[in-house]
Amino acid sequence: MLPFSIRLQDGSPVSDQILLAVRKALLTGQMKPGDVFPSVRTLSQELKISPTTAHKVVLQLKEAGWLNARPGIGMVVTEPEQAGVEQRLAQITPHCRALLHEAAELNLTLHQVIDHLKTLQIAP
Repeated sequence: MLPFSIRLQDGSPVSDQILLAVRKALLTGQMKPGDVFPSVRTLSQELKISPTTAHKVVLQLKEAGWLNARPGIGMVVTEPEQAGVEQRLAQITPHCRALLHEAAELNLTLHQVIDHLKTLQIAP
């Protein structure tokens, strides 16, 4: 059983979907620093994905500072330093562009979208 929940969907790369699910699990506390992360083999078997894709996910998480290799244990969850504002904004830029494109198609102004977002604001 995986320490994060995910339902793979068509339309975006599988590795991106898995990375998003793992980051969400880490940020919400579903997975904590020190937890053992599933092996490439376990990921590929549980999610029914290729070992190459599972390996890519593990490498990306390691490069991002979310995982650390421990001899005799495997990959262990770590707590990376908080990314700067620009880096965090870069994470949501594709979603923002898609939102603005759809708003333009609906003849909504930027101010209308911002006002609407403020009504949906989630407390930190």
